[in-house]
Amino acid sequence: MTKRVLIVEDETNIVESLSFLLGRAGFEVQTVADGALALDKAAHVEPDVMILDVMLPNVSGFDVLRGVRANPALTSTPVMMLTAKGQSRDREQALQLGADVFVTKPFSNADIVAEARRLAGLDG
Repeated sequence: MTKRVLIVEDETNIVESLSFLLGRAGFEVQTVADGALALDKAAHVEPDVMILDVMLPNVSGFDVLRGVRANPALTSTPVMMLTAKGQSRDREQALQLGADVFVTKPFSNADIVAEARRLAGLDG
């Protein structure tokens, strides 16, 4: 069964890169570029993994993560947070809110694919 990944990211080049990499790795990829639309999209798509940027238009990735963890249909969805902000405070906040993985940009393509596969239960 194909695993679904939802990418919540507003930087077009990152969306294109991640979509290509994860699609090539066998994921069905859905994207949304706006934090305000992310929860509705997630509820509709029911992703096996969510890749979530911290800095998004309208609603921050932290607020999206709060919403994901508060929604009974999404609460167990693994979330990988991406950010250009590498401060330990952001990492701590993401992990306290329930992020499974925190990745700082720029990131290794191989690491992103490996983490997505692990979170989707495709390895091990």
